[in-house]
Amino acid sequence: MKRILDCTASDFREMNGRELKQAIRAGEGRTMLSENMAAVPSLYPNITNSELAASFGADLLLLNIFDVFAPEISGLKTQEDVVEKIKHLTGRPVGVNLEPVDLDAEKLEELDVLEAGRQATEASLKEAKKLGFDFICLTGNPKTGVTNTEILGAIKKTREIFGKQGLIIAGKMHGAGVAGETGGDIITEADISKFIEAGADIILMPAPGTVPGITLEKTEKYVIHAHSKGALVMLTIGTSQEGADEDTIRQIALGAKMAGADIHHIGDAGFYGIAVPENIFTYSIAIRGRRHTYSRMAISVNR
Repeated sequence: MKRILDCTASDFREMNGRELKQAIRAGEGRTMLSENMAAVPSLYPNITNSELAASFGADLLLLNIFDVFAPEISGLKTQEDVVEKIKHLTGRPVGVNLEPVDLDAEKLEELDVLEAGRQATEASLKEAKKLGFDFICLTGNPKTGVTNTEILGAIKKTREIFGKQGLIIAGKMHGAGVAGETGGDIITEADISKFIEAGADIILMPAPGTVPGITLEKTEKYVIHAHSKGALVMLTIGTSQEGADEDTIRQIALGAKMAGADIHHIGDAGFYGIAVPENIFTYSIAIRGRRHTYSRMAISVNR
């Protein structure tokens, strides 16, 4: 098995979720994931945001605001087989956000109503599998009412549907509009243990410096706990700081590296739908230097 730093498009095409997890583990904290919105107009109309993110150094791509029952990716000429098209165009593994909405959640603010194809239900998970996604991310956008309780149930459903070879990421980047799961209370060690026991491969948590109360010390403690149970950890920028200045991005990147991140996530609100592309590059340089950043940017999808 190769480390992800050395993987090419042909390697990714042959991998299942278990193998991708091992390649990420072997990368020793140098995996870059870019989240981008699928259906909103792309930053430049002649190219998808996914292609743009890949060209600036992302190893993994995560589609947000994607309805599995009405699949669409802005920037493609036609909307047939969109997941396979974007995998072909970028040469990267591609995942999707599905949201475990809790209708009984105590609200902090007025919540949005999500399309059925964005929620983490049995039907949407089965459809995501048919579409050919390489991994599933169970998390919540702002104002969606996603709770850790519902994430736990969704992990179990996802594992049943995707089987042992599926790759599941689960957790919260911010409060998602829910009382009691904000700031330093977004996740606990007990939540992490339950998620892993239910079948999560990768625990998602905010990067230090992105959410009030999520400190380097607390994050490191949680990462050590997740690692002790065999899971990987993805530390995230889900607070629009993907649109911050490059010095801030470097600080967050190095903080996440020190805390033990296996995957570094950068969100989709630097511009509307994608991080500031230069910030993907800046983050990548900070965690793995020019050698691996330039290689990922330049490598052909035909390799």
